[in-house]
Amino acid sequence: MGNKAEKCYDPKDSTLVFVDEKAEKCYDPKDSTLVFVDVDDLDYCYEEFKSLKAKMSCGHGVTPSSLTNWCRRLLNEGSSSFSCGTCGAKWPYVEVRKMALLTLEEREEFEKTMAFNAAKDGLECKTCPQCNSSVARKDESNLCVVCRMCSITKYQRYEFCWQCLREWKGSRPRSDRCDNEGCTCVALDTLRTCKEIVFESLEGVSGCPSIRACPTCGRLLEHSSKKCKNLVCPRCTVEFCFVCLKITKECLKTSRHYEPCSSGVAPRQTSIPKWRNK
Repeated sequence: MGNKAEKCYDPKDSTLVFVDEKAEKCYDPKDSTLVFVDVDDLDYCYEEFKSLKAKMSCGHGVTPSSLTNWCRRLLNEGSSSFSCGTCGAKWPYVEVRKMALLTLEEREEFEKTMAFNAAKDGLECKTCPQCNSSVARKDESNLCVVCRMCSITKYQRYEFCWQCLREWKGSRPRSDRCDNEGCTCVALDTLRTCKEIVFESLEGVSGCPSIRACPTCGRLLEHSSKKCKNLVCPRCTVEFCFVCLKITKECLKTSRHYEPCSSGVAPRQTSIPKWRNK
């Protein structure tokens, strides 16, 4: 029995640095860039975090943990940006990253989810990674975007990638990716790698992806029903067939709701439709 004894570090070993994986993130009281306050306005669950409380740009107080929890909730609800839960003021990601004391793992989690949510919603404006101003893209076929605000203040042309939100590298124009390492289209990767769905009422139908881009507006949708093959897009309100990707009224000309499509299963999409909302 003695052979099964667990090996343990000596708590008196001064050469070791012990860590607590559940330790709460706390502000440095000597950080002169922070304005400390008495109230945590985001501690909605009354967890009473031990960290000092600091003021956000909107004036409301937070702790690193309460801010992390609130921003993760926004991301889980589908948001691609951050705002105060008390006054609704917008927070730039660089501020959230600093004030939440995000770890490397949390930054990767947040940035991946932000990119996915932005692609899912088909946003036409994004935030410049340098000055945090809102920038619209005129040419949807070109990922290289110019920030006029930065170009004016820096007295030189500043370009960033619409996809990975980093300073542009490589030739231009480009529609697939820039030369920054890891630049990839999250939406297209999702369409390419998502699992397949099995329709209980469509015998013989296989190979249909579980996530499709709406053929009208491009919003990414996941089929939650295994019975009816049709789905109504919550953004453009157009009903389409998840199997053949035709508008429902066109699909119904040759097949019924619970029948295989005459044209078969449409292949995985390799581009995101652009919605012209007039």
